[in-house]
Amino acid sequence: MPADDILLETRGLTVRYGGVLAVDDASLRVSKGRITGLIGPNGAGKTSLVDAVTGFTPSSGEVLLGGAPAHRWPAHRRSRAGLARTWQSLELFDDLTVAQNVLVAARRLTVGSVFADLWRPRRSAAEPAVATALDRVGLGDVADRRPGELPLGRRKLLGVARALAAGPQVLLLDEPAAGLDTGESEELGRRLRGIADQGTGILLIDHDMGLVLDVCDDVYVLEFGRVIAHGTPAEIRADEQVVAAYLGDSAKPHNTEVAEGAVEGPRPAAEAAGRQKEGHR
Repeated sequence: MPADDILLETRGLTVRYGGVLAVDDASLRVSKGRITGLIGPNGAGKTSLVDAVTGFTPSSGEVLLGGAPAHRWPAHRRSRAGLARTWQSLELFDDLTVAQNVLVAARRLTVGSVFADLWRPRRSAAEPAVATALDRVGLGDVADRRPGELPLGRRKLLGVARALAAGPQVLLLDEPAAGLDTGESEELGRRLRGIADQGTGILLIDHDMGLVLDVCDDVYVLEFGRVIAHGTPAEIRADEQVVAAYLGDSAKPHNTEVAEGAVEGPRPAAEAAGRQKEGHR
């Protein structure tokens, strides 16, 4: 992979909450036009890793954006440098339209722009960035509707559109398929593939192994805050340690779909060894 294609890289990223080690020396890469999966049981440290990468929790180690060291930057500077994320809780504005929800994230606010909008509101939900973000996730036809009028799958896509509104280089998605049925998950996968094909790098965290193994170009596996495996979906599917830990029968070629949450639960070998690192997010 050419160095210029690496949009996001962590080196030895570590997060501690008091005496709890939530992310332990984690190194990974997200490249241009590729979808990278991050899987692991509940409590493995996946969300803590994303919080550290985006600047929402203190960490040690390095975070590089486009090769530039960003680990000392505040969250807003990382965002402006091209890093965007979604949250497990959508937090949509139900009193605004779909387009207005995206507009909230489409423009950078300054003190001057805030006062200008108070004096003479000019921002329109028809701005090109809003229309582009909605079109990329297939929501252009419902721009004037309220989020509460949409099924869950389309509300999840609205969360992705809002993250896309500022035109990020890297998109971090925290369990976007949670609660979706098979058809909605497949639609989400198609949309994410289209976003990546236009050059955006995506880090996808999800428990839906059918989605992850189908749409990702490579996958990292996190356990007790540490990366224990990395490879293509086929390699992850064949990794005995990963199979024993999370995938089970879903790793078999004839059955690539797994019910949501099938990767949850500690690895039996690790449990038997008595590794008691609790409190990971």
